Amino acid sequence: MSEDDSSTPPELGEKKRGWLERLSAAFSGEPHTRDELVAVLQTAEQDGLIAADTLRMMEGAISVAELTVGDVMIPRSQMVSLPVEQPFLELMKQVVESGHSRFPVHGENKDDVLGILLAKDLLRGVVADNSYAAIRELLRPAVLIPESKKLNVLLKEFRLSRNHMAIVVDEYGGVAGLVTIEDVLEQIVGQIDDEHDEAEDHTAQIAIQADGRYVVDALTAIEDFNERFGAGFSDDDYDTIGGLVTEAIGHLPEIGDELTLDRFVFRVARANARRVQAFHVTVLPPDPQEDA
Repeated sequence: MSEDDSSTPPELGEKKRGWLERLSAAFSGEPHTRDELVAVLQTAEQDGLIAADTLRMMEGAISVAELTVGDVMIPRSQMVSLPVEQPFLELMKQVVESGHSRFPVHGENKDDVLGILLAKDLLRGVVADNSYAAIRELLRPAVLIPESKKLNVLLKEFRLSRNHMAIVVDEYGGVAGLVTIEDVLEQIVGQIDDEHDEAEDHTAQIAIQADGRYVVDALTAIEDFNERFGAGFSDDDYDTIGGLVTEAIGHLPEIGDELTLDRFVFRVARANARRVQAFHVTVLPPDPQEDA
């Protein structure tokens, strides 16, 4: 009897051979699908050959090739962009309060993107004699990309160009949103929190609480919200509840901001410096006069 045969229990040896056979088949030259590959990786995790976190990252890396920029971008309504004509000190205050490090700078409207302002460049704009450099002189070129660009292609371009932000444009050339290298990496490694982020529960997009209120993820599709609550919000201009409420509020919402639309009271439950993340939603009773 060989050393390997004596040191390995029969049932473990059989299990190992079964896994190796499946792994060999998955990575052989024979055709296979992504679903089959993911199934093999899931079996490896169940057998203890890879950790659960490793499995999630591998699944994320595989899914990146199937996702587009439009799937992960920050919508236009939730962008923090700066008007080029804003007074320097007001602009500086907005930069500090937002917690971002990069900002699109626009002209008369948000579709007129003039460039990207880095917070560190803004600090350099304060010259020795306490006067301020023109914002236009501090801008870096903006990278414009379509919503349809694949995430794996964008990630490669980010790495080669050393850019960390791109402006997403729609089919008409208007600004649809923005995407950062962090947004792409989060598809692989999961949520990347910083000191401005609060803990989130992503187990459901719409969940009812004991007090009768609902917790609604800001990325819930308006169509899904309407179907769940019998609402009639239009999705012509915005796809998500977060975009709809942000536009109605008129600025990037903060925790505690509240707005009533139709028969729904939206109160911001979670938000970070980049976007609103979730609402507490109270459904008001029907107006008796409307039923009369």
